[in-house]
Amino acid sequence: MHTSTKTAGPLSHTLKRDLPAGMVVFLVAVPLCLGIAMASGAPPLAGLIAGIVGGLVVTSVSGSALSVSGPAAGLVVVVVAAIGNIGFDGLLMATVLAGVMQLIFGYLKLGRIGAFVPSSVIKGMLAGIGLILVINQLPLLAGMEKSAVDQSLSTAIAEQFSSRALLLGLVALVILVLWERRFIKRSPVGKIPGPLLAVVAAVALDKLLPESMLAGLSDIQRISLPIDELGWAGMLQFADQLQAPGFETLLKPGVYTAAITIALIASLESLLSLEAVDKIDPLERHSPPHRELKAQGVGNLVSGLVGGLPITAVIVRSSANVQAGGQTRLSSLVHGVLLLASVALCAPLLEVIPLACLAAVLVQTGYKLASPQLFIEQYRHGAKRIVPFVVTLVGVMALDLIQGVLLGIVAALYFLVHTNYRRALSVTQQGNHLLIRFRTDITFLNRDELRSRLDQAASGDVIIIDGRHAHHIDPDIQDDIMAFCHNAPSRGIQVELQNVKGTSATYGPSIGVVAQSHGASPKEDGMSAVAGS
Repeated sequence: MHTSTKTAGPLSHTLKRDLPAGMVVFLVAVPLCLGIAMASGAPPLAGLIAGIVGGLVVTSVSGSALSVSGPAAGLVVVVVAAIGNIGFDGLLMATVLAGVMQLIFGYLKLGRIGAFVPSSVIKGMLAGIGLILVINQLPLLAGMEKSAVDQSLSTAIAEQFSSRALLLGLVALVILVLWERRFIKRSPVGKIPGPLLAVVAAVALDKLLPESMLAGLSDIQRISLPIDELGWAGMLQFADQLQAPGFETLLKPGVYTAAITIALIASLESLLSLEAVDKIDPLERHSPPHRELKAQGVGNLVSGLVGGLPITAVIVRSSANVQAGGQTRLSSLVHGVLLLASVALCAPLLEVIPLACLAAVLVQTGYKLASPQLFIEQYRHGAKRIVPFVVTLVGVMALDLIQGVLLGIVAALYFLVHTNYRRALSVTQQGNHLLIRFRTDITFLNRDELRSRLDQAASGDVIIIDGRHAHHIDPDIQDDIMAFCHNAPSRGIQVELQNVKGTSATYGPSIGVVAQSHGASPKEDGMSAVAGS
Protein backbone atom coordinates (compact mmCIF):
# COMPACT_ATOMS: atom_id res chain seq x y z
CA MET A 1 0.00 0.00 0.00
CA HIS A 2 1.40 3.34 -1.03
CA THR A 3 1.32 6.06 1.61
CA SER A 4 2.68 9.54 1.06
CA THR A 5 4.56 11.51 3.65
CA LYS A 6 3.54 14.79 2.07
CA THR A 7 1.13 16.99 4.01
CA ALA A 8 -1.23 19.77 3.04
CA GLY A 9 0.59 22.32 5.20
CA PRO A 10 -0.59 24.68 7.95
CA LEU A 11 -4.25 25.67 8.30
CA SER A 12 -3.63 29.23 7.13
CA HIS A 13 -2.17 27.88 3.89
CA THR A 14 -4.93 25.36 3.23
CA LEU A 15 -7.70 27.88 3.98
CA LYS A 16 -6.46 30.15 1.21
CA ARG A 17 -6.86 27.30 -1.27
CA ASP A 18 -9.74 25.31 0.19
CA LEU A 19 -12.23 28.19 0.37
CA PRO A 20 -11.94 29.18 -3.33
CA ALA A 21 -11.86 25.49 -4.34
CA GLY A 22 -15.02 24.84 -2.35
CA MET A 23 -16.75 27.70 -4.15
CA VAL A 24 -15.73 26.29 -7.55
CA VAL A 25 -17.02 22.82 -6.62
CA PHE A 26 -20.29 24.40 -5.48
CA LEU A 27 -20.72 26.17 -8.80
CA VAL A 28 -20.09 22.92 -10.67
CA ALA A 29 -22.36 20.94 -8.34
CA VAL A 30 -25.51 23.08 -8.68
CA PRO A 31 -26.27 22.28 -12.34
CA LEU A 32 -25.19 18.65 -11.90
CA CYS A 33 -27.38 18.07 -8.83
CA LEU A 34 -30.38 19.63 -10.56
CA GLY A 35 -29.71 17.92 -13.88
CA ILE A 36 -29.25 14.45 -12.38
CA ALA A 37 -32.48 14.82 -10.39
CA MET A 38 -34.27 15.91 -13.55
CA ALA A 39 -32.86 12.98 -15.54
CA SER A 40 -33.86 10.58 -12.76
CA GLY A 41 -37.49 11.69 -12.77
CA ALA A 42 -37.10 12.87 -9.15
CA PRO A 43 -37.92 16.30 -7.64
CA PRO A 44 -35.09 18.79 -8.27
CA LEU A 45 -34.87 19.39 -4.54
CA ALA A 46 -33.92 15.70 -4.05
CA GLY A 47 -30.76 16.22 -6.11
CA LEU A 48 -29.79 19.31 -4.13
CA ILE A 49 -30.43 17.55 -0.81
CA ALA A 50 -28.18 14.69 -1.92
CA GLY A 51 -25.48 17.22 -2.80
CA ILE A 52 -25.81 18.85 0.61
CA VAL A 53 -25.59 15.52 2.43
CA GLY A 54 -22.61 14.52 0.30
CA GLY A 55 -20.83 17.76 1.10
CA LEU A 56 -21.58 17.90 4.82
CA VAL A 57 -22.15 14.35 6.06
CA VAL A 58 -20.00 12.14 3.82
CA THR A 59 -17.08 14.57 3.92
CA SER A 60 -17.14 14.59 7.72
CA VAL A 61 -16.80 10.79 7.87
CA SER A 62 -14.62 10.11 4.81
CA GLY A 63 -10.88 9.68 5.03
CA SER A 64 -10.32 11.18 1.58
CA ALA A 65 -8.91 14.69 1.46
CA LEU A 66 -10.18 15.61 -2.01
CA SER A 67 -13.09 13.32 -2.90
CA VAL A 68 -16.50 14.99 -3.31
CA SER A 69 -19.78 13.09 -2.99
CA GLY A 70 -23.26 13.75 -4.31
CA PRO A 71 -25.87 12.44 -6.76
CA ALA A 72 -24.23 10.64 -9.67
CA ALA A 73 -25.09 10.16 -13.33
CA GLY A 74 -24.08 6.51 -12.96
CA LEU A 75 -27.15 5.85 -10.83
CA VAL A 76 -29.68 7.61 -13.07
CA VAL A 77 -30.80 4.39 -14.77
CA VAL A 78 -31.24 2.64 -11.41
CA VAL A 79 -33.17 5.56 -9.90
CA VAL A 80 -35.49 5.89 -12.91
CA ALA A 81 -36.33 2.19 -12.74
CA ALA A 82 -36.80 2.30 -8.97
CA ILE A 83 -39.16 5.30 -9.05
CA GLY A 84 -41.20 3.66 -11.81
CA ASN A 85 -41.43 0.40 -9.87
CA ILE A 86 -41.75 1.40 -6.20
CA GLY A 87 -42.35 5.15 -6.30
CA PHE A 88 -40.23 7.96 -4.85
CA ASP A 89 -41.06 6.92 -1.27
CA GLY A 90 -39.81 3.44 -2.09
CA LEU A 91 -36.63 4.87 -3.59
CA LEU A 92 -35.91 6.75 -0.36
CA MET A 93 -36.35 3.56 1.65
CA ALA A 94 -34.13 1.64 -0.80
CA THR A 95 -31.49 4.37 -0.37
CA VAL A 96 -31.63 3.97 3.41
CA LEU A 97 -31.23 0.20 3.12
CA ALA A 98 -28.40 0.64 0.61
CA GLY A 99 -26.64 2.86 3.15
CA VAL A 100 -26.94 0.15 5.79
CA MET A 101 -25.50 -2.40 3.34
CA GLN A 102 -22.58 -0.11 2.55
CA LEU A 103 -21.84 0.27 6.26
CA ILE A 104 -21.74 -3.52 6.51
CA PHE A 105 -19.47 -3.66 3.45
CA GLY A 106 -17.12 -1.23 5.16
CA TYR A 107 -16.99 -3.18 8.42
CA LEU A 108 -16.43 -6.39 6.45
CA LYS A 109 -13.48 -4.63 4.78
CA LEU A 110 -14.83 -5.05 1.26
CA GLY A 111 -13.22 -1.83 0.06
CA ARG A 112 -11.24 -3.76 -2.55
CA ILE A 113 -14.37 -5.10 -4.23
CA GLY A 114 -13.75 -2.94 -7.30
CA ALA A 115 -10.59 -4.89 -8.06
CA PHE A 116 -12.66 -8.01 -8.80
CA VAL A 117 -14.71 -6.44 -11.60
CA PRO A 118 -12.88 -6.28 -14.97
CA SER A 119 -12.19 -2.75 -16.19
CA SER A 120 -13.82 -3.55 -19.54
CA VAL A 121 -17.07 -4.37 -17.72
CA ILE A 122 -16.93 -1.20 -15.66
CA LYS A 123 -16.27 0.92 -18.74
CA GLY A 124 -19.05 -0.86 -20.62
CA MET A 125 -21.43 -0.13 -17.75
CA LEU A 126 -20.49 3.55 -17.73
CA ALA A 127 -20.73 3.76 -21.53
CA GLY A 128 -24.20 2.22 -21.44
CA ILE A 129 -25.28 4.70 -18.80
CA GLY A 130 -23.78 7.51 -20.87
CA LEU A 131 -25.70 6.54 -24.01
CA ILE A 132 -28.95 6.23 -22.07
CA LEU A 133 -28.28 9.65 -20.56
CA VAL A 134 -27.73 11.23 -23.99
CA ILE A 135 -30.81 9.59 -25.51
CA ASN A 136 -33.03 10.62 -22.60
CA GLN A 137 -31.81 14.23 -22.52
CA LEU A 138 -32.05 15.06 -26.22
CA PRO A 139 -35.85 15.70 -26.07
CA LEU A 140 -35.38 17.92 -23.00
CA LEU A 141 -32.76 19.85 -24.91
CA ALA A 142 -35.57 20.89 -27.25
CA GLY A 143 -38.02 21.72 -24.48
CA MET A 144 -39.97 18.44 -24.62
CA GLU A 145 -40.83 16.30 -21.62
CA LYS A 146 -39.58 12.71 -21.82
CA SER A 147 -42.96 11.30 -20.75
CA ALA A 148 -44.69 13.12 -23.61
CA VAL A 149 -42.10 11.84 -26.10
CA ASP A 150 -42.70 8.25 -24.93
CA GLN A 151 -46.40 8.61 -25.68
CA SER A 152 -46.21 10.34 -29.04
CA LEU A 153 -43.18 11.94 -30.62
CA SER A 154 -45.19 13.81 -33.23
CA THR A 155 -47.54 15.25 -30.59
CA ALA A 156 -44.64 16.25 -28.36
CA ILE A 157 -42.91 18.05 -31.23
CA ALA A 158 -46.11 19.83 -32.21
CA GLU A 159 -47.11 20.88 -28.70
CA GLN A 160 -43.90 21.18 -26.66
CA PHE A 161 -41.01 21.84 -29.03
CA SER A 162 -39.43 25.20 -28.18
CA SER A 163 -37.02 27.00 -30.50
CA ARG A 164 -35.96 29.10 -27.54
CA ALA A 165 -35.18 26.04 -25.38
CA LEU A 166 -33.26 24.43 -28.24
CA LEU A 167 -31.22 27.60 -28.78
CA LEU A 168 -30.38 27.88 -25.08
CA GLY A 169 -29.47 24.21 -24.91
CA LEU A 170 -27.24 24.41 -27.98
CA VAL A 171 -25.48 27.52 -26.69
CA ALA A 172 -24.81 25.74 -23.39
CA LEU A 173 -23.59 22.64 -25.25
CA VAL A 174 -21.22 24.66 -27.47
CA ILE A 175 -19.72 26.33 -24.39
CA LEU A 176 -19.25 22.96 -22.69
CA VAL A 177 -17.54 21.51 -25.76
CA LEU A 178 -15.28 24.55 -26.19
CA TRP A 179 -14.31 24.43 -22.52
CA GLU A 180 -12.86 20.97 -23.09
CA ARG A 181 -10.44 22.29 -25.70
CA ARG A 182 -6.84 22.59 -24.67
CA PHE A 183 -6.44 26.21 -25.78
CA ILE A 184 -9.38 27.24 -23.57
CA LYS A 185 -8.17 25.23 -20.59
CA ARG A 186 -4.77 26.94 -20.77
CA SER A 187 -6.25 30.43 -21.02
CA PRO A 188 -7.31 32.56 -17.99
CA VAL A 189 -11.02 32.02 -18.77
CA GLY A 190 -10.42 28.27 -18.63
CA LYS A 191 -10.39 28.49 -14.84
CA ILE A 192 -14.14 29.23 -14.91
CA PRO A 193 -16.05 25.92 -14.57
CA GLY A 194 -17.66 24.99 -17.89
CA PRO A 195 -21.03 23.89 -16.43
CA LEU A 196 -21.32 27.14 -14.48
CA LEU A 197 -20.55 29.28 -17.51
CA ALA A 198 -22.98 27.29 -19.66
CA VAL A 199 -25.82 27.82 -17.18
CA VAL A 200 -25.04 31.52 -16.67
CA ALA A 201 -24.84 32.11 -20.44
CA ALA A 202 -28.15 30.31 -21.02
CA VAL A 203 -29.91 32.30 -18.28
CA ALA A 204 -28.47 35.58 -19.58
CA LEU A 205 -29.48 34.81 -23.17
CA ASP A 206 -32.96 33.83 -22.01
CA LYS A 207 -33.35 37.18 -20.24
CA LEU A 208 -31.89 39.30 -23.07
CA LEU A 209 -33.63 37.58 -26.00
CA PRO A 210 -37.02 39.28 -26.58
CA GLU A 211 -40.04 37.02 -26.71
CA SER A 212 -41.07 38.73 -29.95
CA MET A 213 -38.22 36.87 -31.64
CA LEU A 214 -38.67 33.49 -29.94
CA ALA A 215 -41.59 32.49 -27.74
CA GLY A 216 -40.75 32.39 -24.03
CA LEU A 217 -40.28 29.21 -22.02
CA SER A 218 -43.20 27.65 -20.17
CA ASP A 219 -43.08 26.74 -16.48
CA ILE A 220 -42.37 23.08 -17.25
CA GLN A 221 -39.25 24.14 -19.19
CA ARG A 222 -37.61 25.72 -16.13
CA ILE A 223 -36.41 24.49 -12.75
CA SER A 224 -39.24 24.34 -10.23
CA LEU A 225 -38.53 24.16 -6.50
CA PRO A 226 -41.13 24.00 -3.71
CA ILE A 227 -39.56 27.01 -1.98
CA ASP A 228 -40.71 30.51 -2.92
CA GLU A 229 -39.29 32.55 -0.03
CA LEU A 230 -35.88 34.08 0.56
CA GLY A 231 -33.89 34.24 3.80
CA TRP A 232 -35.15 32.80 7.06
CA ALA A 233 -38.62 32.09 5.65
CA GLY A 234 -37.01 30.07 2.89
CA MET A 235 -35.02 28.11 5.48
CA LEU A 236 -38.25 27.17 7.26
CA GLN A 237 -39.86 26.17 3.97
CA PHE A 238 -36.83 24.06 3.15
CA ALA A 239 -37.09 22.25 6.50
CA ASP A 240 -40.78 21.56 5.81
CA GLN A 241 -39.93 20.03 2.42
CA LEU A 242 -37.62 17.36 3.84
CA GLN A 243 -39.33 14.07 3.07
CA ALA A 244 -39.11 10.84 5.05
CA PRO A 245 -39.11 7.45 3.30
CA GLY A 246 -42.29 5.41 3.13
CA PHE A 247 -41.81 2.66 5.71
CA GLU A 248 -44.82 0.82 4.31
CA THR A 249 -42.77 0.21 1.17
CA LEU A 250 -40.72 -2.31 3.16
CA LEU A 251 -43.44 -4.78 2.18
CA LYS A 252 -42.53 -4.38 -1.52
CA PRO A 253 -39.89 -6.86 -2.79
CA GLY A 254 -38.77 -4.25 -5.35
CA VAL A 255 -37.41 -2.09 -2.52
CA TYR A 256 -34.84 -4.73 -1.62
CA THR A 257 -33.85 -5.31 -5.24
CA ALA A 258 -33.33 -1.56 -5.69
CA ALA A 259 -31.40 -1.35 -2.41
CA ILE A 260 -28.99 -4.12 -3.42
CA THR A 261 -28.49 -2.55 -6.84
CA ILE A 262 -27.86 0.92 -5.40
CA ALA A 263 -25.48 -0.44 -2.75
CA LEU A 264 -23.39 -2.39 -5.25
CA ILE A 265 -23.24 0.26 -7.98
CA ALA A 266 -22.75 3.17 -5.57
CA SER A 267 -19.97 1.30 -3.77
CA LEU A 268 -18.25 0.37 -7.00
CA GLU A 269 -18.49 3.87 -8.45
CA SER A 270 -17.28 5.43 -5.18
CA LEU A 271 -14.26 3.15 -4.96
CA LEU A 272 -13.33 3.75 -8.59
CA SER A 273 -13.69 7.49 -8.10
CA LEU A 274 -11.56 7.28 -4.97
CA GLU A 275 -8.77 5.52 -6.87
CA ALA A 276 -8.95 8.08 -9.67
CA VAL A 277 -8.76 11.03 -7.25
CA ASP A 278 -5.80 9.53 -5.41
CA LYS A 279 -3.96 9.29 -8.74
CA ILE A 280 -4.37 13.02 -9.43
CA ASP A 281 -3.75 14.19 -5.86
CA PRO A 282 -0.67 16.46 -6.03
CA LEU A 283 0.29 15.33 -2.52
CA GLU A 284 0.01 11.63 -3.49
CA ARG A 285 -2.12 10.72 -0.49
CA HIS A 286 -3.83 7.35 -0.11
CA SER A 287 -7.51 7.26 0.85
CA PRO A 288 -8.70 4.30 2.98
CA PRO A 289 -11.29 2.42 0.86
CA HIS A 290 -12.99 0.58 3.76
CA ARG A 291 -13.59 3.86 5.56
CA GLU A 292 -14.93 5.37 2.35
CA LEU A 293 -17.55 2.63 2.12
CA LYS A 294 -18.65 3.45 5.66
CA ALA A 295 -18.80 7.15 4.82
CA GLN A 296 -20.89 6.49 1.73
CA GLY A 297 -23.14 4.25 3.80
CA VAL A 298 -23.74 7.00 6.36
CA GLY A 299 -24.38 9.46 3.53
CA ASN A 300 -26.98 7.28 1.81
CA LEU A 301 -28.63 6.48 5.12
CA VAL A 302 -29.04 10.19 5.89
CA SER A 303 -29.94 11.17 2.31
CA GLY A 304 -32.72 8.58 2.15
CA LEU A 305 -34.10 9.68 5.53
CA VAL A 306 -34.40 13.35 4.52
CA GLY A 307 -35.60 12.99 0.90
CA GLY A 308 -32.37 12.97 -1.12
CA LEU A 309 -31.20 10.85 -4.06
CA PRO A 310 -28.61 8.08 -3.63
CA ILE A 311 -25.04 9.31 -3.22
CA THR A 312 -21.65 8.22 -4.52
CA ALA A 313 -18.20 9.75 -4.69
CA VAL A 314 -18.20 11.60 -8.02
CA ILE A 315 -15.18 12.10 -10.24
CA VAL A 316 -16.38 15.27 -12.03
CA ARG A 317 -16.74 17.31 -8.84
CA SER A 318 -13.72 15.64 -7.25
CA SER A 319 -11.47 16.48 -10.20
CA ALA A 320 -12.84 20.04 -10.19
CA ASN A 321 -11.79 20.19 -6.54
CA VAL A 322 -8.25 19.07 -7.39
CA GLN A 323 -7.96 21.44 -10.36
CA ALA A 324 -9.20 24.34 -8.25
CA GLY A 325 -6.41 23.77 -5.74
CA GLY A 326 -8.27 22.03 -2.92
CA GLN A 327 -6.00 20.73 -0.18
CA THR A 328 -8.17 19.14 2.51
CA ARG A 329 -11.72 18.03 3.26
CA LEU A 330 -12.56 21.65 4.07
CA SER A 331 -13.11 22.43 0.38
CA SER A 332 -15.84 19.78 0.11
CA LEU A 333 -17.39 21.00 3.36
CA VAL A 334 -17.46 24.55 1.96
CA HIS A 335 -19.23 23.30 -1.15
CA GLY A 336 -21.84 21.57 1.06
CA VAL A 337 -22.41 24.71 3.14
CA LEU A 338 -22.85 26.84 0.02
CA LEU A 339 -25.33 24.32 -1.45
CA LEU A 340 -27.36 24.42 1.76
CA ALA A 341 -27.31 28.22 1.81
CA SER A 342 -28.33 28.52 -1.84
CA VAL A 343 -31.26 26.12 -1.45
CA ALA A 344 -32.51 27.24 1.95
CA LEU A 345 -31.92 30.99 1.61
CA CYS A 346 -32.31 31.84 -2.07
CA ALA A 347 -34.00 28.91 -3.83
CA PRO A 348 -36.25 31.17 -6.01
CA LEU A 349 -33.13 32.44 -7.77
CA LEU A 350 -32.44 28.91 -9.03
CA GLU A 351 -35.82 28.79 -10.78
CA VAL A 352 -34.57 31.07 -13.56
CA ILE A 353 -32.46 28.15 -14.88
CA PRO A 354 -33.87 26.61 -18.11
CA LEU A 355 -34.05 22.83 -18.12
CA ALA A 356 -32.55 22.81 -21.60
CA CYS A 357 -29.17 24.02 -20.36
CA LEU A 358 -29.15 21.35 -17.64
CA ALA A 359 -29.95 18.78 -20.32
CA ALA A 360 -26.91 20.07 -22.22
CA VAL A 361 -24.72 19.50 -19.14
CA LEU A 362 -25.99 15.92 -18.91
CA VAL A 363 -25.61 15.28 -22.64
CA GLN A 364 -21.95 16.26 -22.34
CA THR A 365 -21.58 14.08 -19.23
CA GLY A 366 -23.11 11.15 -21.10
CA TYR A 367 -20.83 11.74 -24.08
CA LYS A 368 -17.78 11.65 -21.82
CA LEU A 369 -18.91 8.31 -20.41
CA ALA A 370 -19.42 6.87 -23.91
CA SER A 371 -16.88 8.74 -26.01
CA PRO A 372 -15.76 7.24 -29.35
CA GLN A 373 -12.20 7.19 -28.02
CA LEU A 374 -13.30 4.74 -25.34
CA PHE A 375 -14.64 2.33 -27.98
CA ILE A 376 -11.42 2.63 -30.00
CA GLU A 377 -9.31 2.03 -26.89
CA GLN A 378 -11.23 -1.15 -26.00
CA TYR A 379 -11.06 -2.39 -29.60
CA ARG A 380 -7.29 -1.97 -29.71
CA HIS A 381 -6.93 -4.24 -26.68
CA GLY A 382 -8.50 -7.10 -28.62
CA ALA A 383 -11.46 -9.43 -28.12
CA LYS A 384 -10.73 -9.96 -24.42
CA ARG A 385 -11.62 -6.31 -23.80
CA ILE A 386 -14.03 -5.29 -26.54
CA VAL A 387 -16.39 -8.28 -26.20
CA PRO A 388 -17.12 -7.90 -22.43
CA PHE A 389 -17.30 -4.12 -23.00
CA VAL A 390 -19.93 -4.42 -25.75
CA VAL A 391 -21.85 -7.20 -23.98
CA THR A 392 -22.09 -5.06 -20.83
CA LEU A 393 -23.07 -1.94 -22.79
CA VAL A 394 -25.83 -3.72 -24.74
CA GLY A 395 -27.04 -5.51 -21.61
CA VAL A 396 -27.30 -2.26 -19.65
CA MET A 397 -29.25 -0.58 -22.44
CA ALA A 398 -31.48 -3.52 -23.37
CA LEU A 399 -32.10 -5.06 -19.93
CA ASP A 400 -30.99 -3.24 -16.82
CA LEU A 401 -27.79 -2.25 -15.10
CA ILE A 402 -27.26 -5.29 -12.88
CA GLN A 403 -28.11 -7.81 -15.62
CA GLY A 404 -25.84 -5.97 -18.05
CA VAL A 405 -22.93 -6.05 -15.59
CA LEU A 406 -23.50 -9.75 -14.84
CA LEU A 407 -23.54 -10.55 -18.56
CA GLY A 408 -20.31 -8.61 -18.98
CA ILE A 409 -18.66 -10.50 -16.12
CA VAL A 410 -19.75 -13.81 -17.69
CA ALA A 411 -18.21 -12.71 -21.01
CA ALA A 412 -14.98 -11.73 -19.25
CA LEU A 413 -14.91 -15.07 -17.37
CA TYR A 414 -15.31 -16.90 -20.66
CA PHE A 415 -12.09 -15.36 -21.98
CA LEU A 416 -10.35 -16.07 -18.67
CA VAL A 417 -11.37 -19.73 -18.75
CA HIS A 418 -10.58 -20.02 -22.46
CA THR A 419 -7.12 -18.54 -21.96
CA ASN A 420 -6.31 -20.81 -19.02
CA TYR A 421 -7.71 -23.79 -20.93
CA ARG A 422 -5.44 -23.12 -23.91
CA ARG A 423 -2.38 -22.47 -21.74
CA ALA A 424 -2.86 -25.37 -19.33
CA LEU A 425 -1.43 -28.16 -21.48
CA SER A 426 1.42 -28.23 -23.93
CA VAL A 427 2.19 -31.33 -26.01
CA THR A 428 5.50 -32.08 -27.72
CA GLN A 429 6.07 -35.20 -29.83
CA GLN A 430 9.26 -36.65 -31.27
CA GLY A 431 8.77 -39.98 -32.96
CA ASN A 432 7.15 -42.31 -30.47
CA HIS A 433 8.05 -40.04 -27.51
CA LEU A 434 5.28 -37.74 -26.25
CA LEU A 435 5.79 -35.03 -23.60
CA ILE A 436 2.64 -33.67 -21.92
CA ARG A 437 3.54 -30.71 -19.75
CA PHE A 438 1.17 -29.02 -17.31
CA ARG A 439 2.05 -25.35 -17.69
CA THR A 440 -0.36 -24.13 -15.01
CA ASP A 441 -3.02 -25.50 -12.68
CA ILE A 442 -5.15 -28.22 -14.26
CA THR A 443 -8.90 -28.43 -13.76
CA PHE A 444 -11.75 -30.61 -15.00
CA LEU A 445 -12.01 -28.25 -17.98
CA ASN A 446 -8.81 -29.83 -19.33
CA ARG A 447 -10.03 -33.39 -18.84
CA ASP A 448 -11.31 -33.96 -22.37
CA GLU A 449 -8.11 -32.68 -24.00
CA LEU A 450 -5.90 -34.85 -21.77
CA ARG A 451 -8.04 -37.93 -22.36
CA SER A 452 -7.94 -37.45 -26.14
CA ARG A 453 -4.13 -37.17 -26.06
CA LEU A 454 -3.76 -40.32 -23.97
CA ASP A 455 -6.28 -42.29 -26.04
CA GLN A 456 -4.13 -41.72 -29.14
CA ALA A 457 -1.18 -43.57 -27.59
CA ALA A 458 -0.19 -46.84 -29.23
CA SER A 459 1.99 -49.82 -28.28
CA GLY A 460 5.66 -48.84 -28.11
CA ASP A 461 4.98 -45.21 -27.25
CA VAL A 462 6.78 -43.49 -24.40
CA ILE A 463 4.78 -40.79 -22.61
CA ILE A 464 6.07 -38.27 -20.08
CA ILE A 465 3.56 -36.34 -17.97
CA ASP A 466 5.32 -33.37 -16.38
CA GLY A 467 3.43 -31.75 -13.49
CA ARG A 468 6.27 -29.64 -12.08
CA HIS A 469 4.59 -26.30 -12.92
CA ALA A 470 1.10 -27.19 -11.67
CA HIS A 471 0.43 -26.23 -8.07
CA HIS A 472 -2.99 -27.86 -8.27
CA ILE A 473 -4.11 -30.88 -10.28
CA ASP A 474 -7.83 -31.60 -10.14
CA PRO A 475 -8.65 -34.97 -8.50
CA ASP A 476 -10.54 -36.01 -11.66
CA ILE A 477 -7.38 -35.43 -13.69
CA GLN A 478 -5.32 -37.38 -11.16
CA ASP A 479 -7.73 -40.33 -11.36
CA ASP A 480 -7.54 -40.37 -15.17
CA ILE A 481 -3.73 -40.30 -15.13
CA MET A 482 -3.41 -43.10 -12.58
CA ALA A 483 -5.98 -45.24 -14.42
CA PHE A 484 -4.02 -44.78 -17.67
CA CYS A 485 -0.72 -45.60 -15.95
CA HIS A 486 -2.03 -48.85 -14.51
CA ASN A 487 -3.40 -49.95 -17.89
CA ALA A 488 -0.31 -48.78 -19.82
CA PRO A 489 1.87 -51.92 -19.25
CA SER A 490 -0.76 -54.21 -20.76
CA ARG A 491 -0.98 -51.92 -23.80
CA GLY A 492 2.79 -51.85 -24.32
CA ILE A 493 3.06 -48.16 -23.37
CA GLN A 494 5.71 -46.71 -21.08
CA VAL A 495 4.65 -43.76 -18.87
CA GLU A 496 6.87 -41.52 -16.76
CA LEU A 497 5.32 -39.19 -14.20
CA GLN A 498 7.27 -36.17 -13.04
CA ASN A 499 5.92 -34.64 -9.84
CA VAL A 500 2.32 -35.57 -10.51
CA LYS A 501 0.30 -35.86 -7.30
CA GLY A 502 3.59 -35.38 -5.44
CA THR A 503 5.01 -38.49 -7.08
CA SER A 504 7.58 -39.25 -9.77
CA ALA A 505 7.31 -42.77 -11.20
CA THR A 506 7.91 -44.84 -14.34
CA TYR A 507 5.46 -47.48 -15.55
CA GLY A 508 6.96 -50.10 -17.88
CA PRO A 509 5.33 -52.17 -20.60
CA SER A 510 5.93 -55.52 -18.91
CA ILE A 511 6.66 -55.06 -15.19
CA GLY A 512 4.25 -52.31 -14.13
CA VAL A 513 5.90 -49.66 -11.96
CA VAL A 514 9.60 -49.58 -12.86
CA ALA A 515 10.62 -46.93 -10.32
CA GLN A 516 8.80 -44.63 -7.98
CA SER A 517 9.91 -41.84 -5.67
CA HIS A 518 7.93 -39.46 -3.48
CA GLY A 519 9.10 -35.87 -3.36
CA ALA A 520 12.16 -36.63 -5.53
CA SER A 521 13.67 -33.88 -7.62
CA PRO A 522 12.28 -34.28 -11.17
CA LYS A 523 14.56 -34.49 -14.14
CA GLU A 524 15.07 -31.21 -15.95
CA ASP A 525 14.74 -32.75 -19.40
CA GLY A 526 11.84 -35.18 -19.51
CA MET A 527 12.32 -36.14 -23.15
CA SER A 528 15.95 -37.17 -22.69
CA ALA A 529 15.03 -39.08 -19.53
CA VAL A 530 12.73 -41.33 -21.52
CA ALA A 531 15.20 -41.74 -24.32
CA GLY A 532 17.78 -43.04 -21.91
CA SER A 533 15.49 -45.33 -19.93
